[in-house]
Amino acid sequence: MVSILVLYHSQEYGNTEAMAEAVADGAITAGAKVILINTNEKRIDIEQFRQFDAVAFGSPDYWGYIAGGLKVFVDDFYIIRKNNRQGLVDKPYGLFYSHGGGGRVREYFEQLFKMMRIGPKVGNTIESYGQPNNKVLEACRDLGKQLVEYTKKKINKKHV
Repeated sequence: MVSILVLYHSQEYGNTEAMAEAVADGAITAGAKVILINTNEKRIDIEQFRQFDAVAFGSPDYWGYIAGGLKVFVDDFYIIRKNNRQGLVDKPYGLFYSHGGGGRVREYFEQLFKMMRIGPKVGNTIESYGQPNNKVLEACRDLGKQLVEYTKKKINKKHV
């Protein structure tokens, strides 16, 4: 069974959390085991991160930058990856974010995770202006499904 991590930050309005839950719903529907971690409540250990096959990252836009809790993960990832890449790379990932009127984090968010070289980006980066509407939530569910489908194909190719 494919395991998906949905790592996100949400605190004030819960918009990013609603998106994270929709990504998780889509992945579960596609047959994955999903763990959701809100970096506002818990710091993920990089050793724990290694066990997942794919990951979706979500953040609110804080002045054109990702949330601090997610940035802590990025820093931890960088430090550990320098010494031991096994289980940290070649993971398909997807991105989603919410904002209250700027949305400037998108370019930074996409570039940051591209530079981290976690693995191939799956799907489009999903944006929500304020509370996610049904269209945004459906796009998040689709992202969850796409991550699972991509990961299953990747795993099947390794076993052929």
